[in-house]
Amino acid sequence: MPAGGSTVLVVTRLDDATADEVIIELNRRGVPVARLDPGDFPSSVTLNAAFDGSGIAGTLVTETRTVDLDRVRSVYWRRPTPYTADLAMREQTARWAIEEARAGFGGTLAALPGAHYVNHPWRNRNAEHKPAQLATAARCGLNVPPTLITNDPERARAFARTYRPVLYKSLRQTEYTDAYGRALTVWIEDVTPAHIDDRVRHTSHLFQHRVTKVADIRLTVVGEQMFAVRIDGSPGVDWRRHYERLEYTSVSVPDEVAKGVHAYLDTYGLIFGAFDFGLGPDGSWYWYECNPNGQWAWFPDHVTSPITAALADQLQHGGIV
Repeated sequence: MPAGGSTVLVVTRLDDATADEVIIELNRRGVPVARLDPGDFPSSVTLNAAFDGSGIAGTLVTETRTVDLDRVRSVYWRRPTPYTADLAMREQTARWAIEEARAGFGGTLAALPGAHYVNHPWRNRNAEHKPAQLATAARCGLNVPPTLITNDPERARAFARTYRPVLYKSLRQTEYTDAYGRALTVWIEDVTPAHIDDRVRHTSHLFQHRVTKVADIRLTVVGEQMFAVRIDGSPGVDWRRHYERLEYTSVSVPDEVAKGVHAYLDTYGLIFGAFDFGLGPDGSWYWYECNPNGQWAWFPDHVTSPITAALADQLQHGGIV
């Protein structure tokens, strides 16, 4: 498809450095790009979608772009902000309006004819649930550490005694702020039986055996291409807390891991996935999770450049690369 043809639609919030990298590369290639945040609908975005026997037609109008719905070649679905409603609406009316926006506007964005999605938002959603991830990874032959999801404090303490050392991990990255509006993060932490009390009953908790590891690995997959990076230098169990101390080395992917990862992505119909592994002293890769929309732009240029190019290829050529 010629670069002067149809548009690549990038669905994300304003402050998304990962999407920025891909947009810059597409602009360099002369590929038409439109950026859209569904959280701006309906205040600064207008949708006109017409459906008949020939399919879907119409326009999507932002403050700077007009996009023909039947001329979108690819959709890069990143991290849009949540839908909102007019502040003057009553609470129940606002909830109704938000759900209507999700169904109408979001549903249209997920139904663009012939568009190549990286990834389709419904596939992202299906792949975000940690219990399903764990079960799928095991079926695909990946090495999953013993894991317990429970709200039973006695069962959690027994697990911690059996598999010590044990980590606590959140089941998803839910946006959370303090009283001052500052974003908070739930870090991965070591836990002992003494740390576990009756508050566990309040919701689901994930506990996992902490494997013996010499490094962490982030494996970013774009289509058939794999970009694996060994991460060294973290003094704690959660390397995300120590970016300033980390060292990155590109590494090859063992054949059995590559096979399991491709099977995993095929199960969910994903084009892109960011996998986290622990590297054992004997070279074993221990699977932790797959984020179907994971970040990668914090890596140094020699790591980000090939990932950027691979994603731009997918979006420019509609998956035919």
